[in-house]
Amino acid sequence: MSAGTVAVVLVPDEQGGLSPWDMYELSTVSMVFGVPHTDLADPWYTLRVCGPAPHAAHGLGGLAGADTVVVPSVPDAVAEGRRELPAELLAALREAHAAGARMVSMCTGAFALAAAGVLDGHRAVLHRAYAPALAARHPRVTVDASVLYTDGGRVLTSAGAAAGLDLCLHLVRKDLGAAVAGALADRLLVAPHRPGDRPQSLGAPLPAGGADTLGPALDWALERLGEPLTVELLARRARMSPRTFHRRVREVHGTTPLQWLLEQRVARAQTLLESTDLPVERIGEESGLGSAANLRRHFTRAVGLSPTAYRRSFTPSGPPSRGR
Repeated sequence: MSAGTVAVVLVPDEQGGLSPWDMYELSTVSMVFGVPHTDLADPWYTLRVCGPAPHAAHGLGGLAGADTVVVPSVPDAVAEGRRELPAELLAALREAHAAGARMVSMCTGAFALAAAGVLDGHRAVLHRAYAPALAARHPRVTVDASVLYTDGGRVLTSAGAAAGLDLCLHLVRKDLGAAVAGALADRLLVAPHRPGDRPQSLGAPLPAGGADTLGPALDWALERLGEPLTVELLARRARMSPRTFHRRVREVHGTTPLQWLLEQRVARAQTLLESTDLPVERIGEESGLGSAANLRRHFTRAVGLSPTAYRRSFTPSGPPSRGR
């Protein structure tokens, strides 16, 4: 099983430099795809850094044959409409897309995919500060300024900063399975899975000590997903009133306690479907989703496949084959 080749494209500014955001997003892609986590899956991804020297080992020709192409943030001058992207870059992106590569942008990298026509007819996200400019310049793109990332199959986009890491882990989850993505997230000390439809804005700043208070209670719940769990019970574990607990979970995780619990149970069911041959009825019990009918209802709504179809057709085998 091969995880495939990932080509990340760097777009320097007019002085040939990379911004702090470029470096941050390049390091994110490198941590996930460039470090050979072969103890989790072997072989791991192959990473190509593409762009002009001296920043990249490969030129734009490195996009040819890549299974996944990632475009991090472009310079502010491009995002603000004061500079055009190189024609050879746009041509290389179009060729990679036409060849069947999975196309991914991180924050203002969406301007590059949009300029190449890759985002036409697709829903795309980037940091909300840049969304009006993208929508004005590319009316054939459905711009969403509210969520963390979008997954259109072969075209995926993310908002800025940490949302790029969420999208990278989402790709690992799609390619290699929930267990591998969860183990990698644990290694990177980040949340194992934040759904893409989480809001970019999480509301008011968290009061001091809020996250530390929540952590033990939520960790306790993760170890007992197969047991009956209520907001009242979790609030008691966190030594909060149910109302305060509800508010703190929304502030930290951007969702309600019950929705957070449902997401963890669906993720647990995914892992069991991938890594065991337990019957669906048993997986419903182990994940806390209850009966097979209840498991099917919640799982299908969250994942887009029934548990049986997921087990049968979502056997991790790397990214989609190019040209399909």
